[in-house]
Amino acid sequence: MTDPVATLPSELDQLPDRDPEETAEWAASLDAVTKAAGPHRAAYLMRRSLQHAEGAGIALPKLLESDYVNTIPTSAEPAFDGDLEMESKITAWNRWNAAAMVTRGARYGVGGHIATFASAAWLYETGFNHFFRGKEGDGSGDQLYIQGHASPGIYARAFLDGRLSEQQLDNFRQESGGDGLPSYPHPRRLPWLWEFPTVSMGLGPLSAIYQARFNRYLTNRKIKDTSNSHVWAFLGDGEMDEPESTAALALAAREQLDNLTFVINCNLQRLDGPVRANFRVVQELEGAFRGAGWNVIKTLWGNAWDELFQLDTTGALIRRLREVPDAQFQTYATRDVAYIREHFFGTEPALAELAKLLSDAKIAECFYSSRGGHEARKVYAAYRAALEHKGAPTVILAQTVKGYTLGKGFESKNANHQMKKLSIDEFKGMRELLGLPIPDSAFEDGLVPYGHPGADSPEVRYLQERRAALGGPAPARRVHAAALPQPEERAFKALYKGSGKQEMATTMAFVRLVKDLMRDKETGRRWVPIVPDEARTFGMESLFPSAGIYSPLGQTYDPVDRDQLMYYKEAKDGQILNEGITEAGAMADFIAAASSYATHGETMIPFYIFYSMFGWQRTGDQMWQLADQLGKGFIVGATAGRTTLTGEGLQHADGHSHLIASTNPASLNYDPAFAYEIAVIVKDGLRRMYGPEAENVFYYLTVYNEPKQQPAMPEGVEEGIVKGLYRFKEGTPAAADAPRLQLLGSGTAIHWALKAQELLASDWGVTADVWSATSWGELRRDALECDEALLRGEERVPYVTQALSGAPGPVLAVSDWMRAVPDSISQWVEQDWSSLGTDGFGLSDTRDGARRHFGVDAESVTVAALAQLARRGEIPASKVKEAREKYGL
Repeated sequence: MTDPVATLPSELDQLPDRDPEETAEWAASLDAVTKAAGPHRAAYLMRRSLQHAEGAGIALPKLLESDYVNTIPTSAEPAFDGDLEMESKITAWNRWNAAAMVTRGARYGVGGHIATFASAAWLYETGFNHFFRGKEGDGSGDQLYIQGHASPGIYARAFLDGRLSEQQLDNFRQESGGDGLPSYPHPRRLPWLWEFPTVSMGLGPLSAIYQARFNRYLTNRKIKDTSNSHVWAFLGDGEMDEPESTAALALAAREQLDNLTFVINCNLQRLDGPVRANFRVVQELEGAFRGAGWNVIKTLWGNAWDELFQLDTTGALIRRLREVPDAQFQTYATRDVAYIREHFFGTEPALAELAKLLSDAKIAECFYSSRGGHEARKVYAAYRAALEHKGAPTVILAQTVKGYTLGKGFESKNANHQMKKLSIDEFKGMRELLGLPIPDSAFEDGLVPYGHPGADSPEVRYLQERRAALGGPAPARRVHAAALPQPEERAFKALYKGSGKQEMATTMAFVRLVKDLMRDKETGRRWVPIVPDEARTFGMESLFPSAGIYSPLGQTYDPVDRDQLMYYKEAKDGQILNEGITEAGAMADFIAAASSYATHGETMIPFYIFYSMFGWQRTGDQMWQLADQLGKGFIVGATAGRTTLTGEGLQHADGHSHLIASTNPASLNYDPAFAYEIAVIVKDGLRRMYGPEAENVFYYLTVYNEPKQQPAMPEGVEEGIVKGLYRFKEGTPAAADAPRLQLLGSGTAIHWALKAQELLASDWGVTADVWSATSWGELRRDALECDEALLRGEERVPYVTQALSGAPGPVLAVSDWMRAVPDSISQWVEQDWSSLGTDGFGLSDTRDGARRHFGVDAESVTVAALAQLARRGEIPASKVKEAREKYGL
């Protein structure tokens, strides 16, 4: 009889059944098999039928999970292209030196992680010996996103290869002397080795997807053929809980990024314990990736399990593996064989009978060590299958034991991520297990020695020959990009002359400038405009038909606005990356483009424009990743300021991004007030980032959506714009003895300062000079450098001190930012200092209403200026009260 659950309404009830009698016969056949052979046999036949249908090209929804077995059976493994014995020796040396380096570092309390590489060693070694392409061959080589905690193993391999010395290994995590090794992959700290910073977990997989996509972007735009580059991302199963790790899986499948492989080291452990104690993380990940459209390869069991599977004639073993939770399987790796016989095989008669056929040694081998990720042939087969699969990215789920080969004190222990050293006795045990020729006398000084077979040993020659055949050392970072020529002056001059009587927001000024720069014959094609969906908000729709929106499929539909001038045009060679609602994805785009000068030897000029509130606050960790990766380009926080974006309210009101940005040493932060300032800053940025003496910095510019008349550029202000401060409008004294002060304003606040200048003069007889503070951050950076020079005995005066030297009266700074932003330079200003800003939460209101609320409108600036003068005794205090009443404050 049919299971009543199967008769519940489903989507099948909406489809026509042209032969109900035939359908009933199929259902009856399934019922018969279930009755005669059991539900497991029925399920097997159904899955075989689905597999056959898929192979025959019949379109059916795919099952999201397969059995808890290897995707590639032993019988289907390709021939191993190498000397397995030699590779085992190389891997043994690297295991030893990785553990020795961290243990020796424990003398200084610098820490380190041993267990991660111990479990993943063959995942890396197989790739280095057979698959990972270097940068000395054709193209750009492969891009390797190394799991951060596995860095000791990568250093150990570089030591064996002769790229690192014993002294450098001994300086692991001790960099201040200049010859140390960073704890994790950090290109800024070790730029000849590391390409990608990955230890901020979750950012590696996200960036790897967008790197693979950017590789295709370069090819489709005919900038560089990257078809021989493959992106490999090594991840931990615990890392997959980070939302960024899975945020772009659908993108990778949708764009058929078969140039991308994720290798997930499934040792079932995160930093404190099991990843899925009561569940099975491998099955969960398989379902997630299959559901997203990825090719999934499970490499779970080593060869020792083949005998068990052959003896499993009833399917009982497969069923048991499917039901055992991860934490229990972890426990099996730490208990004796009797425990495994009772708790694994003793759960049903068929398993108990199977166990009788197995020796204790066989059970111990299977449950203690035989994992797919620990066997080079299994890993090799998975990598080969990943490269041969076309039309979708691949994920390899490789099962391992965390702490493998480090001894029973480490293997599968919950605390092994925090365990920083092995004892001498544990090292001697490891030596015997790995078969390394290290004598007891090498331990006489109480330290574990480094091991090396010799620069001319068979192991080192083999390693170097394999790498030479694959295109040179890996990982490696190379910079071959030539300086870009400066664009023609015409684009900048358009902003220098101002807008006349026409009003224009600085957001529009920036977009207009970039649009003109994208027309430059030499460098125009190297601009990469990036926007997370709201291009029209920022006035970028004019770029759609001219530059095109990148899509690897081109435009397969007739756009709804095709009859309009600025229609939504997608193209295979489109220049714009319009990412949809994902600031994280857009930022990952930016990082790939910003570091293309090193990754591919092709210098690109990315600019990423976004709601400023959703930049540093939302993706600040990626800004640090950008800095670590030595990326270059323009990050543009549009609709900036806490009071400028009318009506949007709290979640859109940014008054703090400049404060957050100031914490990043690689970020040059500007808050321009006028269009010509933007032109000067961008021009200087192109020189500094892409000129002959290129610097590893990036720019953060804030621009506003408030239309204003843009003045023409005064003469001689370029240096002040770049350095962060210049006098924009000098006040005209009402009388020779009129009180005087200095008003400093940044961004849109310059307009409040200018109006306050008028009010002070007309209503109170006070003279104010107005200064444009284009960069509080650069003023502070320069001042800090002067302070540092003073410690070395060099006498330097900060630029802000020089600029304001002799300026009469106190200084009042005002901005659309928290007061902490302008206050950051106060200690280097000789005059009395005070500031106004937009501290607190934003709110929905008109611009005038919001500015009055925060006390930064022109009238509030006027009262604050009078208060400063009253405190100095330059005007009567009654004037301040009178002004408050006059302006309704």
